[in-house]
Amino acid sequence: MRREFDLPEEDLFFLDNLGLSWEAINLREKWVVIHDHPVFPGYNVPKAHRGLKIEPSYPETQIDMVYFLPELVRVDGKSINNLTPHSFDGNNWQRWSRHRTSKNPWRPGIDNIEMHLALVNNWLKREFERN
Repeated sequence: MRREFDLPEEDLFFLDNLGLSWEAINLREKWVVIHDHPVFPGYNVPKAHRGLKIEPSYPETQIDMVYFLPELVRVDGKSINNLTPHSFDGNNWQRWSRHRTSKNPWRPGIDNIEMHLALVNNWLKREFERN
C-alpha cells in the first residue's frame, strides 16, 4: 500500500484501526483511497473503494465529495443524482457531488477523514430516503 504523503496523526490512527487497506497516493493531486469499504444494502456491490481528494491545505481545508470504484448503482433501478465520471490512478471512478452546507460546515481542528466518512455514510443511507 502506497504512503506517498503524510497525514495528521488522528487520521493515521483512524485509518490504521479501520480494519481495511488504505493508501495515500500523491499524483498531481493527493488522494486517500480506502479499499473494499462496506456499502449499504441496496447498491449493486457490497464493498467499494472510496477515494477522498485531499487538498494541499488539509486539514484546514475541507474534504469535499467522495469517489467510488466500482460505480455504485441502486439495485431498485432508480437513478442517483449528481454523479460524474472521474479518472485517476488508471481507473474510472464515480464522483458523488455532495457538499457540506452552511448548517454543517467544515470545522478545522475538529473535522477529519473519520468525520468525512461518517458524512459519506449518511449520503449513502439518505439516497434511499429521497425516493
